[in-house]
Amino acid sequence: MADTIGTILFTEKQIQKRAKEIGEEITKEFAGEEVILIGTLKGSCLWMADIMKAISLDVKIDYIWASSYGSSTTTSGIVTIKKDIETDLHGKNVIIIEDIIDTGTTLNYIKNQLKERNPKCVKICSMLDKPSRRIADVQGDYIGFEIENLFVVGYGLDYDQKYRSLPYVSFLEG
Repeated sequence: MADTIGTILFTEKQIQKRAKEIGEEITKEFAGEEVILIGTLKGSCLWMADIMKAISLDVKIDYIWASSYGSSTTTSGIVTIKKDIETDLHGKNVIIIEDIIDTGTTLNYIKNQLKERNPKCVKICSMLDKPSRRIADVQGDYIGFEIENLFVVGYGLDYDQKYRSLPYVSFLEG
C-alpha cells in the first residue's frame, strides 16, 4: 500500500455537522432516557466525542477493543477482543460508536456479544459505511457518510497506526 494520501473526502466541518444531526436524532429517539455509548477502539474516538457532544440526554460511555485486521488492510475474518466493556448493560439503551462499517465482521461480533448482556436495545452509529464490502449481515442505524471501496484514513481511522490525527477523512492511493 502506498503512503500517498488522496483528496479530502470529508472535512472536519462536514463531519461535525453530520454528528450534530445524528446527535439530535438520537436525542429525539431516546427522549427522557439514558444512553450508553460504546466506542470501538481505537478508530472511533474523534467521532464518538462529536456524537456525545451532540446528544442532549444523560450519556454514559465505555469502550471495547476488537480487531480482525492487525497491520493489514484486509480482514483476517477472526475477531479478537483486546479490551471488553466494564458497564452493566442490562435493560439499557446501547449505541455502538464505530468509525467505519466495512465487511461488518468485527461489528457483527461485537453487537452479538453485547446483545448477550440483555440490553434494552443495541444500535449502531458509524461515521462511515462501505456497503460494497459487506460480508456480515449488519446494518448501521445512524450513518454519517456512505463511501466507495477506498482505504480511508484520518479522523481516527488509521493505516498501521498512521494518519489517525488528520482532521479530515481521506484515503490512501495505491
